[in-house]
Amino acid sequence: MNLAHRIIIAGGGTGGHIFPAIAIANAIRKIEADAEILFVGAKGKMEMEKVPQAGYPIEGLEIAGFNRSNIFKNILLPFKLLKSLRQARNILRRFQPDAVVGVGGYASFPILRKAQKMGIPTLIQEQNSYAGKSNKILGRKAHVICVGYEGMQSFFPADKILYTGNPVRGSITQSAVTKEEAMRHFGLMMGKPTVFAVGGSLGAKSINEALLPRLADFVNKDVQLIWQTGKLYYETAKSAAAPYATHVKVFDFINVMDFAYKAADAVISRAGALAIAELCVAQKPVIFVPYPFAAEDHQTKNAESLVHKNAALLIPDAQAGARLANEALSLVQNKALMQQLETNIAPLGNKNADMTIARAVLGLIK
Repeated sequence: MNLAHRIIIAGGGTGGHIFPAIAIANAIRKIEADAEILFVGAKGKMEMEKVPQAGYPIEGLEIAGFNRSNIFKNILLPFKLLKSLRQARNILRRFQPDAVVGVGGYASFPILRKAQKMGIPTLIQEQNSYAGKSNKILGRKAHVICVGYEGMQSFFPADKILYTGNPVRGSITQSAVTKEEAMRHFGLMMGKPTVFAVGGSLGAKSINEALLPRLADFVNKDVQLIWQTGKLYYETAKSAAAPYATHVKVFDFINVMDFAYKAADAVISRAGALAIAELCVAQKPVIFVPYPFAAEDHQTKNAESLVHKNAALLIPDAQAGARLANEALSLVQNKALMQQLETNIAPLGNKNADMTIARAVLGLIK
């Protein structure tokens, strides 16, 4: 009798880690329908809600990341790390996985570290063009490291690297939504230029603050705006946008991203690995405003890898207030530049990364 394989997928913290993790789980299930998959996340983080919604069980560790803005909040960090390592060991002993996958985020380090000590095969999915400290440490003993960008030999042993690209949700790679359906969904008019501003799953302060005082300019130039603000800024944005409701549509979170991409002529976005992977698949002209406090400033490096190929524009976070609205409004009126950005971003999209990674995970299991 062939027993079902048991796999743990660890990590989370933001949509940028969670949605690729779910895409990998779904791909594993496509290859092996009865595979048992357990997610491990950080208590109180977004994955504790999003993973069960996707139909998978999850256990939470009491772990927090290093707080760069308030050093005093890190006093309890060593204790939390020790506790999470104990919790990780207990989960591994109880579930007895055949392989463990780390997708980045707080929870991936304790689980992978313990799995490696216990001799369980591990795979790292490094999404960014600049690897973080945790993954560099874990990479020494990982069996396979799936990377989203080329040229990662400076971070990991070359013989362990598998260039896969970053996994994108099936709802985007397999979307059949038409432009008309997308525009109707958001209550927008066909034929008017449309910008989609998205600051990641949690919102982006600088993008929101750059757009808020300029909403009248969007109306005056007859440009429509789909604006995902994140929960914290939603009420402020909604009341500011109320007089411009024909042109400006405000949401705290958009579940149907394929509709938003299809409706948009151009996109304003943070430069997380997931956002970039989705925009490459959606083939959209984009202005990146990288989050400057990401570890090792990896979002800027992610964005620059596209800018160097003339496949995207970049505005530093500190300059968003002065430049973002003007450049977005001029981009949607510059057909030649939009065409150039679309042409250059198109070949960078990868619709099969999830299946490639899933095969690599199952390949670890003897």
